[in-house]
Amino acid sequence: MSSALFSPIRLGDVEFANRIVISPMCQYMADDGAATDWHLMHYGNLAMSGAALLFTEATAVSAEGRISAQCLGLWTDAHEAAIDRFMTFSRTNGGPDLKIGIQLAHAGRKASVHRPADGAQPLTAAEGAWQTLGPSALPYDTGWHTPQAMDRVALDRVKADFVQAAERSARLGFDVCEFHVGHGYLLHQFLSPLSNQRNDEYGGDLAGRMRYPLEVFQAVKAVWPAGRPLGVRVSATDWVEGGWTVEETLAFVQALKQVGCDFADITTSGVDPRQKIPVGPGYQVAFAETVKRETGMPTMAVGMINDPEQAETIIRDGQADFVMLARGMMYDPRWAWHAAEALGATVAYPPQYARAEPSRWPQAFAHRRETAPDTIGDMRQLK
Repeated sequence: MSSALFSPIRLGDVEFANRIVISPMCQYMADDGAATDWHLMHYGNLAMSGAALLFTEATAVSAEGRISAQCLGLWTDAHEAAIDRFMTFSRTNGGPDLKIGIQLAHAGRKASVHRPADGAQPLTAAEGAWQTLGPSALPYDTGWHTPQAMDRVALDRVKADFVQAAERSARLGFDVCEFHVGHGYLLHQFLSPLSNQRNDEYGGDLAGRMRYPLEVFQAVKAVWPAGRPLGVRVSATDWVEGGWTVEETLAFVQALKQVGCDFADITTSGVDPRQKIPVGPGYQVAFAETVKRETGMPTMAVGMINDPEQAETIIRDGQADFVMLARGMMYDPRWAWHAAEALGATVAYPPQYARAEPSRWPQAFAHRRETAPDTIGDMRQLK
């Protein structure tokens, strides 16, 4: 039986060779927003993975929208040129079926912090802290910066920043664009009643809280090339009582579908430190399945997916249209190669590495199966 995981799928005018997506992974290695040699190595390596789609890390649409001072950005010509460098390298040297996507983001009230390796706590004024923004003047947690509640000028400016970054992304030739409406960042902050306590047209009931993210999406849609997929990453639940719910997510995705959204990347949490998340293998897949079933929107499932048979089941059973891997890909950047071997499928190798394909040297793989644990078995230990 052929593998569902390695079956092709089309979104818009773009065909993907399989259902494997490398999820956005913040690297905190940019220089004033500009990509560095780290990004050349990181994305160049992942471009050879065999995955159908490789996303950049969350890419800030403005300096104020960065999580940390080391986050990747796309708001100047210099940033565009730095991304073009690793984009060109990845396309030239990556797998022949590779598509590349960008994730555009604004951190809102969760901006102006140290990177995780340095503690992830808010910057002080002496450390270069900047004014954060939010739907309401509510800090993320005790000791965090109080964001400026966005007025009409700020709302228009941030929307324009997303549009300009999308225009730059299109010019760079990204095949796919998604913008971040999850993990407690700015657009998620508008959705959740825990962070949005406005009393104007952008707050209050569900329609009001959805209004600004939908306006941003429509503004980006107006400049994004027709036929190239445009979607969102959205947190399906805050995992906090009184927060954003699955039912609200369904309404939001339905509204997005009506204005031309091509896919939804379903994640959870991030808007409130009181969250209680039952982390485990595939712990967010059920949300992707619900969104796909109830709205008909193509979905991407993410969260502790690292076993090939697990990924195969998700696609075969219609729980999601794509699986997204982050830590699994960091642990094994050739995960797709090994999954294809385990599932009896094939995946295109870059020509530089073509001799590594198992069919090119079957004797070596026969010996490995007889004498040592297989790679897929090793990966199962991550669960």
